[in-house]
Formats: sequence, C-alpha cells, structure tokens
Amino acid sequence: MDIVRHARVYGRDGELVVRNRHLRERVHLLGDGGIVRAVFAPPAGTDANTRGASADRWGVVDFQGTDGKVILRIPLAEWLPEAGLVGLISLSPKECLERTGLPSLVAGLGIPLDESVPSPESPSGDENSGTRPDRLVHRDLPAWHSWIRGIGILVWFAFLLIIPMTGNGNRWTVFTASVGLLLVPGADLALRVLVWSRSRRDRILAGAEVVVPSPGSGAAATRRFCGTAAVQVLAGDVVLTDTLAEERWLPRGGARGVTRLVRLLDPWSGAVLGVEFRDRRNAVRALLPWQPWFAGPGGSEAWSRLVAALGVPVSDEKTKRGRGTEPWWTDHTMAADARKMSPLPAKEARRGTSWRSSVIGGGEPIVVPILSLLPLIGLASTRGIAQVTGALAAMTIVAELVPVISHHLISRFKLDRPVEPELP
Repeated sequence: MDIVRHARVYGRDGELVVRNRHLRERVHLLGDGGIVRAVFAPPAGTDANTRGASADRWGVVDFQGTDGKVILRIPLAEWLPEAGLVGLISLSPKECLERTGLPSLVAGLGIPLDESVPSPESPSGDENSGTRPDRLVHRDLPAWHSWIRGIGILVWFAFLLIIPMTGNGNRWTVFTASVGLLLVPGADLALRVLVWSRSRRDRILAGAEVVVPSPGSGAAATRRFCGTAAVQVLAGDVVLTDTLAEERWLPRGGARGVTRLVRLLDPWSGAVLGVEFRDRRNAVRALLPWQPWFAGPGGSEAWSRLVAALGVPVSDEKTKRGRGTEPWWTDHTMAADARKMSPLPAKEARRGTSWRSSVIGGGEPIVVPILSLLPLIGLASTRGIAQVTGALAAMTIVAELVPVISHHLISRFKLDRPVEPELP
C-alpha cells in the first residue's frame, strides 16, 4: 500500500521528480546536462514464455542524456495498475505503455519519446553506459527485514551445527543459536507492528466518497468481502480495494483517467451483470460484478453515489455470458479483476490474506518450531542458561504459531462467514 499510495513520477519546473514509498524525492534535471529524451524499449520476446514474469516483461522506458546514457529506467510492469490482473497476451507492450500514463508524462516534459528495436542481448540499450541507471523497481519488504531474518538463520546454522561439529560446542552455543532463530519470527513481528502503527496514522483516504458492497441474495457474500472491498473516489483518483484488501489506484484525469461507466447487460434478459470503468480511449480499466455490489437492498443508493462522485456519463451495453455454469465475466479481459472484486472462496481468501502464505511463503510455521524443539528441552534443566535457552525456544514457537492459528480462527469463525442481505 505504501507503494501504490505514495510512489509517483512527475514533472516540476524543468525537472523530473521521482518520489518513493517513503515520500523521499530524487530530482533529475531536464535539458542540457540532464534528461533530453525517452526511449521505449519493448521486450525481446513476443509471447508469454519468452517474456516470463520479470519486471521487464512489457518492456521499459529509458530516460536518457545527450550522450545516450540511461539516467532513469522505468519497467512498465511496475507502474501498471492492471499488471497483476491481465495476461501478457491480453495486453500488448504498447497498450501497457499507454495505460501507465508515461506517454502523457513525457509529452508534458517537452521531450521526445522514441522506440528502440528490441534485442535479446540488450533489451534496453544501455550496455555501453558504464553506470547503472536509477531503476524504479519496488521492494515489497524493507531491506532490514530480510537482513535480520538472514542473520538469524545464519547464526542458528553456525552455532547449532557447524561449531558443535568441530567439538567446541557448549551450552552457550545452543543459547546463541536460539537467539538467532528467534530473530526470524521476531523480524516479522516487528514489521507487522510497524505496518499496523503506520496504518493507524494514515489519512491519505480521508475525505473520499466511499462505496461499499451491497450484495444481493445468492451473491455468496462474506463478512470479509463486505467489510473490506470498497470503491473510494478522491479528487484525482479512484481507489479500488478488493476482497484481499489490495488497493489499485486509477486516475480520474488525463488520457487514461476514468471518464465513463458502462453497465453490461445480459443479451437475453436485459439484467445488469457488471460495471466497467473506461478511459477516454474506451479501454476497460476496472470491472465490478453487479450482483455482489449493487443488487442488494442498498444497491440503488450505492450506485447513485458512485455515479455522482465520479461525475462521468453512464451508458449500457450488451455483453456475452460465460459458458455453462462459468461466471459471465469468464471471457472478459478484466476477468481477474471481477473475480477479486467478488467474494472469494473461504480457503482462497485465507491463503491470500495470510502473512505466511502471501508475504513470506514456504513452510516456515512448520520448520522453525521443529528447529526449536532441541533447545526447548532446556526448560526441564536445572541450569540457568539452559532454562533461558528453553524459554527463547518457546518464544520462537509461540511467535511462529500464534499468528497462524489466530489468522485461521478469525477467518473461519468470523471473516469468512456468509452474510445475507438485510431486507428493508
């Protein structure tokens, strides 16, 4: 959320300003001695297998100086709101370029935007620049978090395995290994407390017009969906929050801003199936299913508030339905968006909101407690250092398992419970 809420690239008085997730800015001059042109370098491959899932899969835009040196590089996939929702076949590199808004930015800077010939060896043409350009790729987790976890694992490995194998192990080596292992869940806990603290102070969405789901009967809505999903309209942006609390920001102005709402109708019954958010070029930027959002008792009011807040024209179009029992949006370009803006199956929602599954990954909640079992025996010892070592091992097990267990209990008995619409 820090990234999508705060990271920006914009022009200001003859400068190109890069703002990161922490609101710190780097300034690049335009003109002589600075940036004089931008070059769009498409990816070398033309299919999904060639491009893979890297940050450069849709190509990059290089901001270059007079000598052709790359000063700033922007991978398109890092700055595309639809990057996690559309496939490599559905969206071409040039379409991706347009949707990021970079052509409009470059035009506003008053510099040309050229296109280079893709090359497998040099996809962005800076092999002779001599220095690494400023590359706008974001890290989801801060560096200190990875360093602490890595040091903890290294300490455990060295003091519980390597040193004892040399014949120099003692109770202090086991104690040190326990301290190192505690750093692994400790780093996670510190980061989660920091995120919670910053979220409480965040007021970036204050004053937004908030539209929440009003699910109709049969929408299979859950408490998680009704309490998390939302469309928030700000002065310059539309913020869509899905069932997993992931935010996607779309502009309201410019060539790629949301300028139309299109209600999609069933071709046979005429019933409303969904709502498309479209830009000036008639490209679909977002898709909301009608049943979980506007088919309930308060749906008409929610729809009216959304239309009034956006202040854009509304039109109706007939659309194709899904095949058989598949959802109607199955063949839609933004099918993944419609799915995430709908109530998700309970198991998928738990996995998508789990810290271990979605952030850390792997089997850490199983591995780390197992590694803590040997030092845990120290709790039964009469030696003080052994008891402290056992206490550290117990703290490690608790720090690993309590968040996992709490997440599953809260999800199963509260958040993923069904919600029926209240009749007026």
